[in-house]
Amino acid sequence: MSDKTPIKMLHDRVLVELDRDAGERRSSGGIVIPATAAMGARRLAWSRVVAVGPHARAVEVGDRVLFDPDDKSEVEVHGETYVVMRERDVHAVAADRLGGEGGESTGLYL
Repeated sequence: MSDKTPIKMLHDRVLVELDRDAGERRSSGGIVIPATAAMGARRLAWSRVVAVGPHARAVEVGDRVLFDPDDKSEVEVHGETYVVMRERDVHAVAADRLGGEGGESTGLYL
């Protein structure tokens, strides 16, 4: 198998790239909170979609999606770490194509 073999996602699977800075956060006072710090509640994460299967209906390549990082399957491709999940495991989608005239916008913006 070549190092440049193309990958095609199947069914409703979504491949997202992990945000390298996702674990580390900054409080409103400017204090850096490391990824290893325990939080009282579960924290969801945003990631960018890099590939989707043919049966994914609401997610497209380039969208940002919100998902539970504790419920993830990681895979390494060419030295980069990605997460594979089903479309139903995506909690929200952020994309310019969703807003605008006649869209079902919530009024929230990133």
